[in-house]
Amino acid sequence: MKLLILFVMTASMLFAQETRRETINASPNPAEDTKANSGKVPDVYAITGHFDRIVVLRFKYQTDLLAGMEKMVKQEKIRNGVILSAVGSVRGYQLHMVSNRTLPSHDIFETNPTEPADLVSMNGYVIEGKLHPHMTLATPEKVIAGHLEPGTQVFTFAIVTIGVMNDVDFRRLDDKTYR
Repeated sequence: MKLLILFVMTASMLFAQETRRETINASPNPAEDTKANSGKVPDVYAITGHFDRIVVLRFKYQTDLLAGMEKMVKQEKIRNGVILSAVGSVRGYQLHMVSNRTLPSHDIFETNPTEPADLVSMNGYVIEGKLHPHMTLATPEKVIAGHLEPGTQVFTFAIVTIGVMNDVDFRRLDDKTYR
């Protein structure tokens, strides 16, 4: 019986370890990934606006960070905004980061549901009501950063601050085909 318990404990630890998987983030129309830059799209452009309000979100133990943010963006009717900062800690994480230099882009998803980490920072945007958050986490062994994914659970607490901007048009900000 002790041997069976030891086997089950070892197996559960193995399944909860860090995993990495790569995906190809192709456009719905593959021709979009191979098209050249257009002279009609400026190399860089500015969007000027004003913060209408600042919303501070506070998350408790075991809350899914992304799901909580999505819920509050909807509840607070945030259409466009800037994620200004975040602090706290997580019980484990899932994020993704870009892993190549040519289109279509490839993403590496890194998941570690059992590694606690400090939430050092977060930035990003709310674009037309959809989140595009990036975060930086620190463990005793490493610092890791990337796009926040579902499955990142809060440990002690988390605080996220969003500046809401109602006078801007963010529709093309994260559109990789607008080039």
